Amino acid sequence: MKQIITNKRRPKIVVIGGGTGLPVILKSLKEKDADVTAIVTVADDGGSSGELRKSFNAVPPGDLRNVLIALSDIPELQKEIFQYRFKMCDSSLSGHTIGNLIIQATADMRGNIYDAIQLLATMMHVKGHVYPAAEEPLVLHARYMDGTTQAGESLIPKSGKMIDYVAVSCVEGRKPVHASRKVISSIMDADMVVLGPGSLFTSILPNIMIPDIGKALLDTEAKVVYISNIMTQLGETEGLSDADHVRVLHKHLGKRFIDIALTNNGVVPSDYISQESGNEYLLQVEHDFKGLQEEVPLIISDDFLKLLPRGVYHDGEKAAEEIFRTAFNSQRKINNYL
Repeated sequence: MKQIITNKRRPKIVVIGGGTGLPVILKSLKEKDADVTAIVTVADDGGSSGELRKSFNAVPPGDLRNVLIALSDIPELQKEIFQYRFKMCDSSLSGHTIGNLIIQATADMRGNIYDAIQLLATMMHVKGHVYPAAEEPLVLHARYMDGTTQAGESLIPKSGKMIDYVAVSCVEGRKPVHASRKVISSIMDADMVVLGPGSLFTSILPNIMIPDIGKALLDTEAKVVYISNIMTQLGETEGLSDADHVRVLHKHLGKRFIDIALTNNGVVPSDYISQESGNEYLLQVEHDFKGLQEEVPLIISDDFLKLLPRGVYHDGEKAAEEIFRTAFNSQRKINNYL
């Protein structure tokens, strides 16, 4: 007699990225019955994170801070304190957040960023796992379409040139780049790996261009999902459709590895676009369904828009529901033959 037993454990979902998009998805996934792991970029070199990185030759804490908050169950007031940013008039601490300083202090105390984040995750009652992509700061390098190059995550988008390719290196140059502890095992053991949402060249690719992370994405049996950006970004993705975003990812790893594209087909109001045109955003990313069909086996298209006064965001709850349902349905089944 053959008995089929469905594995009913919580689906393991790994989310890779950085910037403001990652916490939106993580915050909603936290509420689902999923085992969530966040793998966070360490190539940021701007703002408070950049200053701390220079001063301490340390992993930039900003993206890690936002992810800890997104997955934390501490009271809102404690989150507000952790996220508090000193005013410009506070000369010595200007622009720094308390959370960034706490992460740096804990890394100094523990001797490395990995142990620091695990300690803080326990203290902050984090629901899930948070790992830096690497345990040392990385330098992001870009080659533009005209053949010129630039180093530094904060400088790359400022050239006004179209980016052709990016890579990462250690600060020391020729030293090999390796993923942080538990990053590779998390990817290999996952039911689903989610890339994004986030800046294509400066939030997502800095992670997957770490050689062993890129290899894990090609080797894992997990379904790999890419959440396409809603808006194009200055100095990064002007004129790129959602299919173009996927093509860039496939080009960087040399193989079609994305199984599912989650894309927005809702229309951003024209007055909202004009409101953002002088800021970080340009235009809405074009939805190229036919182009996506050539790149990925499955496309999930829906209105994922959430319009707020401070920007255009994904509807985290709606996107998380699609991710969770797809991950749950893709869990492997165990066959027992009696």
